[in-house]
Amino acid sequence: MAMEPTPGRFSDKTAVVTGAGSGIGRATAVRLAKEGARVVATDISAERLKDLMDHSEGLDITTVVGDVSTQETVDAVLAAAEGHVDALANVAGIMDGFLPPAEIDDDTWQRVMEVNVTAIMRLTRAVLPSMIQAGHGSIVNVSSEAGLRGSAAGAAFTTSKHAVIGFTKSTAFFYTPNGIRCNAVAPGGVATNIEAPFRSQFGGERLGPYLQVNVPAIASAEELAAAITWLLSDDSSNVSGAVLPSDGGWSSI
Repeated sequence: MAMEPTPGRFSDKTAVVTGAGSGIGRATAVRLAKEGARVVATDISAERLKDLMDHSEGLDITTVVGDVSTQETVDAVLAAAEGHVDALANVAGIMDGFLPPAEIDDDTWQRVMEVNVTAIMRLTRAVLPSMIQAGHGSIVNVSSEAGLRGSAAGAAFTTSKHAVIGFTKSTAFFYTPNGIRCNAVAPGGVATNIEAPFRSQFGGERLGPYLQVNVPAIASAEELAAAITWLLSDDSSNVSGAVLPSDGGWSSI
């Protein structure tokens, strides 16, 4: 069971959460707000963000509807944050139909890379100048078990999540001396509404036996939010460049 929020841990801080309309992103946005943050929550779905607001009475949450892989949405998020961001949770992500390399189509490859990698780069790039000026900041990127192994998803998703880890470590290397920490979480199976159908018979035949045997119990979005908010908080002040598996022990297999 996920830990209860820590009141006041993010008081007087502004946090940005992507993919905040549902799943891990929504749980993270709500937890940050309950811990005192002013949260800018962004998602591509206006309907999901409205539902978030309908169930967040009394919490300081501002929503931005848009595709976070575009510079236009990134600019809107930064404007809503009024320039300075103390904490950034890059959560938004999409799957790839478990397509193997011989079957991946250009459109799926490009879209997965845009949402899972380019969006993280653009939003991180946008918040870094104010973090550098302030001398502090914390960024958490959501990777995946697919960022640690080749047997958890299709080619595009697996590549994108490995790239997230590389970008996380690069960001930590460059900016930890400036007081800015960057870490990643690597979830296993999580109860979210991300669509993940098998679009490849061969992909299912190849991956299915491994997933059936190796995947532990599905985690709740709130359990991931607890890990993300810990990494964003000063409680993890000596942690930067780390990849934290939150997968029920999957990474130990």
